Amino acid sequence: MMKSAEIRQKFLDFFKAKSHVIVPSAPMVIKDDPTLMFTNAGMNQFKDIFLGNKAPQYPRVADSQKCLRVSGKHNDLEEVGRDTYHHTMFEMLGNWSFGDYFKKEAIAYAWEFLTEVMGLDKDRLYATVFEGYEADGLAVDTEARHYWSGFLPEEQILFGTKKDNFWEMGDTGPCGPCSEVHIDLRSEEERRKKSGRELVNRDHPLVIEIWNLVFMQFNRKADGTLEKLPNTHVDTGMGFERLCMAVQGKTSNYDTDVFTPIIDRIALLSGVPYGKSENGDVAMRVVADHLRTIAFSIADGQLPSNVKAGYVIRRILRRAVRYAYTYLNQKEAFIYRLFPVLVEVMGEHYPELKSQRELIEKVIYEEENAFLRTLEKGIKLLDRIIEKTRSEKLQAIPGEVAFELYDTYGFPLDLTELILREYGLAVDHEEFRKELAAQKERSRSASAVDTDDWVELSPDGEQEFVGYDHTELEVKITRYRKITAKGKTWYHLVFDKTPFYGEGGGQIGDSGRLQRAGHGGDEVIRIVDTKKENGLTVHLTEQLPADPAALFTAVVDLHRRELIADNHTATHLLDHALRKVLGEHVEQKGSYVSDEYLRFDFSHFQKVTDEELQEVAAEVNRLIRRNLPLEEHRGIPLAHAREMGALAMFGEKYGESVRVVKFGDSAELCGGTHAKATGQIGFFKITGETSVSAGVRRIEAVTAERAEEYIQNYFDLFKELREMFKSNRSILENVTVLLKENEGLRKDVEKFEAESLRLFKESLKKEQKTVGDLHLIVKQADIPAAQVKDLAFQLRGEYDRLVLIMGGVTDHKPHLTVMITDALLKEYNLHAGQIVKEAAGEMRGGGGGQPFFATAGGSDPDGMERAVAKAEKLIRAKLNAE
Repeated sequence: MMKSAEIRQKFLDFFKAKSHVIVPSAPMVIKDDPTLMFTNAGMNQFKDIFLGNKAPQYPRVADSQKCLRVSGKHNDLEEVGRDTYHHTMFEMLGNWSFGDYFKKEAIAYAWEFLTEVMGLDKDRLYATVFEGYEADGLAVDTEARHYWSGFLPEEQILFGTKKDNFWEMGDTGPCGPCSEVHIDLRSEEERRKKSGRELVNRDHPLVIEIWNLVFMQFNRKADGTLEKLPNTHVDTGMGFERLCMAVQGKTSNYDTDVFTPIIDRIALLSGVPYGKSENGDVAMRVVADHLRTIAFSIADGQLPSNVKAGYVIRRILRRAVRYAYTYLNQKEAFIYRLFPVLVEVMGEHYPELKSQRELIEKVIYEEENAFLRTLEKGIKLLDRIIEKTRSEKLQAIPGEVAFELYDTYGFPLDLTELILREYGLAVDHEEFRKELAAQKERSRSASAVDTDDWVELSPDGEQEFVGYDHTELEVKITRYRKITAKGKTWYHLVFDKTPFYGEGGGQIGDSGRLQRAGHGGDEVIRIVDTKKENGLTVHLTEQLPADPAALFTAVVDLHRRELIADNHTATHLLDHALRKVLGEHVEQKGSYVSDEYLRFDFSHFQKVTDEELQEVAAEVNRLIRRNLPLEEHRGIPLAHAREMGALAMFGEKYGESVRVVKFGDSAELCGGTHAKATGQIGFFKITGETSVSAGVRRIEAVTAERAEEYIQNYFDLFKELREMFKSNRSILENVTVLLKENEGLRKDVEKFEAESLRLFKESLKKEQKTVGDLHLIVKQADIPAAQVKDLAFQLRGEYDRLVLIMGGVTDHKPHLTVMITDALLKEYNLHAGQIVKEAAGEMRGGGGGQPFFATAGGSDPDGMERAVAKAEKLIRAKLNAE
């Protein structure tokens, strides 16, 4: 049987022999594309070429690309594990032609590779071609059909709809007809019963698409119309895992050697055999799939978090944890123990798994433990909800409660239902769906952006960034478009060349102005921000120039640029200092560089001590005082840069030519702007050190003017403190004396409060009423709820048969307390929690608690007296009933 590693290599070797340049996989996590968080197709790294924003370096390329599909148009998450062929992270084998070959060669290459190299049965293969779409004025793709007819009989060539056979990058952009290759993996007996032709694109688990050949011919405009591209391109993508299933003669992707070593280890560690139960099998497939996604994301620099891409990764990891928890009985961290097997399976082709092994295991371990604690909290909450629902004799819990469990505690609906079924309860599905839909609508509304088509003023070719050498330059606007976001109109401007740095590599974008001398005076357009999008530097403005076709002068805000450059250079010096002080294991895991401050994330497995932080800061400031000049090497080969010792960041995409920035012994691959010499930074001050996640620390710091302001603020504070004390002692001595005096006063206050509470308790005893054979105390007093609780428990220890009802108003908020001694609970069927819950309505509030003690709060102070009276009435009714 051909192994998966051999299949991958044969693909790359085949296309290398067809004059394709084999390029490395781009990172799975995308850093500088506002339209995507993850690489979801092999073509993502070539988007700027398809859009015409960048000239291709090679006319033919091929690769094996790490991809992730979990959200948006390509949302496969809920299918993963339940079927045999969907995944979150998957490899896409692809070959591309940029204006070189087209349909004839693409189809011939696909046929040759599948049948001659992979040895797949020709009788089991089907090809689909685009049937046309009248509304777009698109005809049948007779050209693709003609070429396929040279390899396949007519009955194995099918027409496909626009949905299946017209590929689009998004709502706008390059698109074109596609031709899919499907394979029928059913048994001979099944094939005799029904032709595979009838099952193509019908979601049959064994009649599946393995390769999609996209022929990019058109550009979809914002108004929905199509225009022909100046050059035609080929973009193909083949699911590696599905190909392995076909070649290895399996009926499930998870039965191939891509997954079986991982599943075997899961079965061994959990003690649950694979293939014995549906729920257990689904759980193992979920864990095996999600392990790959999580590991590769961390290797590419994306840690689990609560925002954007980090939230997606955390959500996937938690899905794996709760499947293992529910169906594999794994109540402790478990998934991190599977990572060594993943390294064995994929580490040779993807060496980042080996080099990042310690970090990946540590992050997964900590995330698992954190979510297991959250699961326990959620289960305890659900237990209380179940108790309440059953006590009220209801058959289902409210959908909004199920949604809170989903949204806050990560409980998917099916997990909540699984637990509820054990108690004969269900969930209000309609209400849950409404809550979920409302959340999605809020999310969509918050991020909705209406983007017009580009208005092209002149052919722009490949835009040139000249910001390393110039901050003011004469430019032409080559294209512009209007965008509307949150009700406000903005404009995107693209220049033929620009001195403005577009946000990227952790550095924020430049701002400044665009100016033109006109007949009616100077026209000045403020450039608010600068971004990078599909290889273009895009300038954000609030208005459009009166004559966009005129010549303009683009002027960068120089002072702001210098502050940003100071902070960016300081991150390089900080990286160098951390490696020197803490060790060579330190690797950059992220950064943020603005004109206000800098943030630097790095791998380190314990808190950085105060002494180490002082040493790091001292080293950075020594490098600043040496006034090391900027040594810049532009456009040098990546291999040469590595020979120079330049540090690269994992998860960043580097071309074959790179820029190296050096300050003394510090050398890094970097595209950002920097100080001309380190002395320009002036001073460096660390303002904080925290944990980002397991194995990753964060340092925040300020430099230059902001560092001066930071130090001056502290001096001003010390001055104010000194003047406040009006003493010849030092500030430290004064604070020490003050703390001692405060501690003495606190103890005096506690004694006074205890004595006051004792006296108040004695007065309550004198006011008690006797109702039958028990004592009843009803009192309104404006004392804090915490003291009321203390008082209640003191009285509970002194009386066997007592009911206490107390109400009061503290800080304009009413509160109610009911305490019942144990002897009375069963005898009179009393429940303090139910009593306060009903009485709290009188003061527009709510509450609850245990049968013997409960409290409530409200928003209407005037209703407090009525609440006390209502509680007394409810209790007397129970006493009289008995």
